[in-house]
Amino acid sequence: MIDAVFFDIDDTLYDTSGFAKLARKAALNSMIDAGLPMEQDEAYILLREIIDEKGSNYDKHFNVLTKRVFGEEKPLLIALGMITYHNVKFALLRLFPNTVSSLIYLKGKGYTLGVISNGITIKQWEKLIRLGLHHFFEEVVTSQEAGVEKPNEKIFQLALDRMGCEAERSVMIGNKFNEDIMGALNVGMSAILVNSELKDSEREYLKKENLNVEVIKDLGEIKNIL
Repeated sequence: MIDAVFFDIDDTLYDTSGFAKLARKAALNSMIDAGLPMEQDEAYILLREIIDEKGSNYDKHFNVLTKRVFGEEKPLLIALGMITYHNVKFALLRLFPNTVSSLIYLKGKGYTLGVISNGITIKQWEKLIRLGLHHFFEEVVTSQEAGVEKPNEKIFQLALDRMGCEAERSVMIGNKFNEDIMGALNVGMSAILVNSELKDSEREYLKKENLNVEVIKDLGEIKNIL
């Protein structure tokens, strides 16, 4: 019997990967037009290196980029990049088709809903508010609050404690096998993988350990499980 349903945000409730690349390239184009001496492809490769190095939640990627190119930060270029990135990102922000109907269904069935997300707390709330989803969730627990990232058990336990839920009566829905699925299973929760596919090695591991994970193509299939 499941009482509580927890969700990841990025690439689970909405398409993060789809818009992020477009927004970053638009930002770089604005910086190039204003004097960044690079071709777009070259600049994008450098930006990706910085993101991989600093992490996606770091908020000064463009600062680092200009410092590496010019030897110092360029405030005008940084501001152009940031503003263009955010403008394009929010213009392209789109929920997956069945997100709202699935959340309405779960609330109607009496499930308590929460979020467990790696990221900065304010940024995660900002995403939910802009997507019009914040009112669905009782709690939003982030790695910033927990001091650790998924799949560390501590962040899952913090979410369970704040929602007053038992792991055995809770399920985690996310798109990443290690962070979302294994993190949840390791703390005793059930798990549903969405918008992703299990690798052969992952299937073999789950079979060997006698662990059951539902795999769905989109959130609309939740109605067939819960």
